[in-house]
Amino acid sequence: MSGTRQGRALVIGGGLAGITAALRLADAGMAVTLSEARPRLGGLAFSFQRGALTVDNGQHVFLRCCTAYRGLLQRLGVRDEVYVQPRLDVPVRDVNTGREGSISRDPLPVPLHLGRGLLRYPHLSMAERAATGRAALALKRLDLDDPALDRRSFGDWLRAHGQSARAVEALWDLVGVATLNATADESSLALAAMVFKTGLLTDPGASDIGFAKVPLGRIHDDMARAALDRAGVRVLLRARAVEIKPFETDGTGRHSVQLEGERLDGGAETLRDLDAVVLAVPQDAAHDLLPPGSLDEPEALLKLGYAPILNVHVVYDRPVLDGPFLAALGSPIQWVFDRTPHSGLQGPGQYLALSQSAAEAEIDLPVATLRQRYLPALERLLPRARGAEVTEFFVTRERTATFAPAPGNAALRPGPATRTPGVHLAGAWTATGWPATMESAVRSGTAAARNVLRELR
Repeated sequence: MSGTRQGRALVIGGGLAGITAALRLADAGMAVTLSEARPRLGGLAFSFQRGALTVDNGQHVFLRCCTAYRGLLQRLGVRDEVYVQPRLDVPVRDVNTGREGSISRDPLPVPLHLGRGLLRYPHLSMAERAATGRAALALKRLDLDDPALDRRSFGDWLRAHGQSARAVEALWDLVGVATLNATADESSLALAAMVFKTGLLTDPGASDIGFAKVPLGRIHDDMARAALDRAGVRVLLRARAVEIKPFETDGTGRHSVQLEGERLDGGAETLRDLDAVVLAVPQDAAHDLLPPGSLDEPEALLKLGYAPILNVHVVYDRPVLDGPFLAALGSPIQWVFDRTPHSGLQGPGQYLALSQSAAEAEIDLPVATLRQRYLPALERLLPRARGAEVTEFFVTRERTATFAPAPGNAALRPGPATRTPGVHLAGAWTATGWPATMESAVRSGTAAARNVLRELR
């Protein structure tokens, strides 16, 4: 670290929150170390090799309104390695009726930009489409700062505003489950309203979908490490934080942190005289590392809970899906993505990934059971799959993918500040106002860095 830098900081956790915090603090002139227990950066948005196949652990898409995440992409120098739709277009196929429609928008002011797409949406009756339009306008009028919203479920609000079970399945949950990782009945109205208002009812282009054109590991690991190196951040991988404690009892507020890891000299290292420590780790890990007295109710972190995501990966010997993705109705499949372009798959085959959010009932099922469930479902959804050979089938499971967005959980999400001077929090689970997304993670890292600098001033 440069001796001319103003202050020393340790960021614990190399996900998007930690990467963001480390870059922000380094930009402000601090000498920064980032420690990550895993052998890579990127948190839960990463890639791995399976033979010749490069696999993303999940389908981490984003929206045009995710300005913080898009800003991080620009900082990493990878804006050309992601694609953003010029205009929202989500194909939706109902396996029971055979109909295919789309959730789409026009280049018109809000809310007119959604009008024609809703009128043409074939998976709802005309009465349901009209009721959906009225509910959207009512949603737009909600005050996101009203704490009462978090105490109510989104499903309860939808029923009170005339939404049928079919409308919830074919529209509200189609979007909500993918973004909130919970059904409407299991989601806080505050979080759901934030998602729909920000994504669909603020700017006409806010909901345009973006995704990486390269493996996530290139963006969140390779390019992130390069950016951190350019910023002068020392990165320690396979380095697990064990304890945070005061450096000395002299009232300086500085801390020391003990790290353990096979790549450290002697298997351990203690970083001393730290002006700031940012905990950019999951909420249960933050609970275990926080010095006593850091939060009024530290057990609230454990009450947040987790929601799982299951990804099913299938390689066919020929193309069976047209387009980059497809949403399904009347099927156990939620969303299916074509991952062929950046997977390294050779030959005429196609690699599909099924993203199954709110997957509590399936997350621990054996692979053989999932195969019996999802291959026939793919054949119903994609007719060309019926004559195709499956050359690979495997699953990835994220049991703690996101915090649970249940009603009442907003009060459990802390901000970046703690009662211990010099110790700060970051992570998609902190009080960003967003659900547990890449956008929330980046926003939390920015908030933590700002809090560090404010405190030091």
